[in-house]
Amino acid sequence: MSDQRRQTVPVLVGGLPIGGGAPVLVQSMTNTDTRDAAATLAQIARLAEAGCEIVRVAIPHADALDPFTAICAASPLPVVADIHFDHRLAIEAARRGAAKLRINPGNIGSAEKFDAVLAAAGEAGIPIRIGVNAGSLDAAYADLDWALADKLVASAVAFTEHAATQGFTNVVVSAKASSVPVTVEAYRKLSEALECPLHLGVTEAGTLLAGAVKSSVGLGVLLNEGIGDTIRVSLTADPVEEIVVAWGILAALDIRRRTPELVSCPTCGRCEVDLIPIAEEVGRRLADIRTPLKVAVMGCVVNGPGESRDADIGVAAGRGVGMIFVKGQVVRKVAEAEIVDALMEEIARLSLGA
Repeated sequence: MSDQRRQTVPVLVGGLPIGGGAPVLVQSMTNTDTRDAAATLAQIARLAEAGCEIVRVAIPHADALDPFTAICAASPLPVVADIHFDHRLAIEAARRGAAKLRINPGNIGSAEKFDAVLAAAGEAGIPIRIGVNAGSLDAAYADLDWALADKLVASAVAFTEHAATQGFTNVVVSAKASSVPVTVEAYRKLSEALECPLHLGVTEAGTLLAGAVKSSVGLGVLLNEGIGDTIRVSLTADPVEEIVVAWGILAALDIRRRTPELVSCPTCGRCEVDLIPIAEEVGRRLADIRTPLKVAVMGCVVNGPGESRDADIGVAAGRGVGMIFVKGQVVRKVAEAEIVDALMEEIARLSLGA
């Protein structure tokens, strides 16, 4: 990973800093009917448990405003109001407890309507994410004979600069596309053009596997270059899966860790234990642990001892047995059937001492 994070002017979302060298924050969005406050709060609770730090909620119609007010009051996470088309909903959301607004000024209406939203956010003391997407570009840019990334950047910069003319600089910016190369190019250019924090995402990335791959590539490239202050992985799946993937991206880049990292070999003809179910079971059990340990599950003598020695805890297996390593030292030798339990016992001991 790049040693130099791009420096941005921080904003506060419910007391959490975005940008300015603060940790990269993980976000998601509820897919419940916002009018059902209980269901929405239940999903927010699940997201918080999984590691979500900021949650976005759609307000498609005025009848969602009263439930939104209740959601903001009871949510364990800062709640962002997602508004399109009707600027009056954004103004009301700012008054009813939103920690941030997310709007696309291109579909919110006239400059006067945008200015009214800026004024409401300023009065409430909350930031706005100016979010432009390839699928909903402002008409002023949609038909230009430009590269898509340049359209996204020009639109986002113009809206941000307009906000500044109104005295509003409490801004986060995003410019998303479903294409990874377009997304990467757009954010690289935004990072040169603006000083405000950037919210990263590959929009409409797809179902769980396809979306995880696209998001990991796109966000990974940018984060590795020091670009990005907060991320949302967009998946056609349970939103909790977005959090799992997001933390996986951050952990793989050594940016932030929340849970153990599992290192396991792909297996080959030299493997002398049934390693795949062992690694899968270890992975399942690690999901409930919140200590950021490195755990190696290795199946042969080529890389097994080295990887296990370098991990916090590891097993190097062969001929139906496993050598358990803790902090580089062999502590036990166990039968194949005992490997998982032995590993988890040592992880529990190390976690308690962490």
